Amino acid sequence: MGFIIWLIVGGVVGWLASLVMRTDAQQGVLLNIVVGIVGAFIAGLIFNNGSINEGITMTTFLTSLVGAIILLAIVNLVRRGRVR
Repeated sequence: MGFIIWLIVGGVVGWLASLVMRTDAQQGVLLNIVVGIVGAFIAGLIFNNGSINEGITMTTFLTSLVGAIILLAIVNLVRRGRVR
């Protein structure tokens, strides 16, 4: 059940992060899920305030969103040489 939660929350978080970073037209559903899951992992390492495995709260959701935005900013920086 935890894997399905990861996919759903990762997809939503990745989609919202791609909307914020204006990369939604370039990404598909699968890439949104990957960005959301990797972003949640990065945020868990940086902020140390829980993960989605411990339960979905507003704090873990927002932390995952920030991690996904950071991930997309790094990807944009490497790919284009600037952050949008």
